[in-house]
Amino acid sequence: MTTATRTKVRIGVFVPSEVQLLDLACVDFFAMMSHEYLVPLKMLPSSLTDLAPEISIAYIGTASTVPTTATTKISTTHLVSDPEVAPGRLDVVLVPGPDPFSSWGEDVKGWLRGHGGREETDVLCVCTGIFLVGDAGLLTGKTICGPRGLQNKIRERYEGVKTVGDRFRWVRDGNLWTSGGVTNGNDLVVAYARQTPRFFPSPVVEIAAQLADIGDRPRELGTSQAVWGMGMAWQLLKALVMRTTGVGKAKST
Repeated sequence: MTTATRTKVRIGVFVPSEVQLLDLACVDFFAMMSHEYLVPLKMLPSSLTDLAPEISIAYIGTASTVPTTATTKISTTHLVSDPEVAPGRLDVVLVPGPDPFSSWGEDVKGWLRGHGGREETDVLCVCTGIFLVGDAGLLTGKTICGPRGLQNKIRERYEGVKTVGDRFRWVRDGNLWTSGGVTNGNDLVVAYARQTPRFFPSPVVEIAAQLADIGDRPRELGTSQAVWGMGMAWQLLKALVMRTTGVGKAKST
């Protein structure tokens, strides 16, 4: 396969405000499926690497740098006003989770709405990215995931949505793909790649998934919402007891 005939995939990572670093990390799976990444791995034959697409990844926001959790930051490659990343110029938009209490201007919401309104553009939303996608008006009538502990809040904030984040790690509704909390973004991007052979041939997806050691968790969550909630409540109770009694408190040096 020549460069001229190689499939090209244009991915935009939308980071208009502070973002969870682990949410953002799932974009690396896309990079691992690229021809540029796989060719230097000499143990892989050309019969596989020739199938791999050429992938470009843009980081899009409203400023030159964006803070993340874990006290670091990333540099953006484009602003929402740049024509290179305007609606119709990207194949995939990945929305990692921001602070769920953030608010965004119409320039941000309009940019995302423009991409989400195009059938040929897939929007992948991780964790609290659901609030940015929702504020952009893309959740109406959709079946979605979102963080497991925020299902009620999502339904209260956005009318006409059906939440399944208490049962599934990810769900697809049309061109909108949404995941549950944080590392469920890894499950989401692998599932998306497996179901999008026009961009990602199956052997490339499966080799990359094995290299990254992801993609083998079931879509359905292993515990009910009630059991999950009781587990959270138990840990909070333990924390209260430990603070009250001083048990487990770190000693100052």
